[in-house]
Amino acid sequence: MSTYEWLLFDLDGTLSDPAEGFVNSMNHALQFYNYAPRPAAQLTPHIGPPLEVTLAHLTGSADSTHVRALVDKYRERYGETGYAENTLYPGITDMLQQLSSIDGIRLGVCTSKRADFASRILEQFELHHYFEFVSGGDVGVAKWQQLGKLLEEKRIGQRTLMIGDRHFDLSAAARNGLPSAGVLWGYGSKEELDQHTPAYLFHHPSEILNIF
Repeated sequence: MSTYEWLLFDLDGTLSDPAEGFVNSMNHALQFYNYAPRPAAQLTPHIGPPLEVTLAHLTGSADSTHVRALVDKYRERYGETGYAENTLYPGITDMLQQLSSIDGIRLGVCTSKRADFASRILEQFELHHYFEFVSGGDVGVAKWQQLGKLLEEKRIGQRTLMIGDRHFDLSAAARNGLPSAGVLWGYGSKEELDQHTPAYLFHHPSEILNIF
């Protein structure tokens, strides 16, 4: 029997690179509310955390209603075109294909991105059939709460490995008593991930297969 029953993947920075759509949609929201647009280099480090956290930080606003309006404006553009401005990391399709052929291993997605956007991205890259479910986030819901709900509803069990590129993914797993793995092709540094003592650190998607 494998150590794990479930492999639970983050999306942004783990399966695909959302940088172009993220930057364009973020600046769409900022400019609509008369904030100066930001260069990509200032925005891409914010890929991963919930949108409301990023937009509150970028604007310095503590007004939850205003931040929600910014999130809605971001999603307006993202839902039209931003989701398609996305690039699949090399090796992801082959890795998922091989994982899906291993008996007893089940795959899911747990992302801070809204579930419908995440599903459209997976469909765009013809990856959706590899996953049994997509858990998406919403304003005010942290990733650790998403994982907790999946456990509570028995959609996953304790033999679940959370795989992601940012500390939010790893700390969410730890808070729920789950092991985690960090990937180094996304937006989190080795130093950031090491702080959360992941069971594995992967440099390339193919390395995930080495678990088995």
